Amino acid sequence: MSSEELKNNVEKALDEIRPFLQSDGGDINLLSIDDGKLVKVQLTGACTSCSVNQMTLKSGVEMTIKKYAPQIEQVINVE
Repeated sequence: MSSEELKNNVEKALDEIRPFLQSDGGDINLLSIDDGKLVKVQLTGACTSCSVNQMTLKSGVEMTIKKYAPQIEQVINVE
């Protein structure tokens, strides 16, 4: 998978999860994909102060991204 295809797949995953985040007053932005394995995102809005944002990041965001791009090993939030 080319880097452009990988970025498109990660964006598709974020588009899938974004409505759930927005319904709670938050959102997510893709910052970068490093070495084709590490995705850096930024949670915004209500997600920045939410007490379960790390659970959302791992159980929701990372799982959804891996569905579209299985080679991704980790998703981290950059504040």
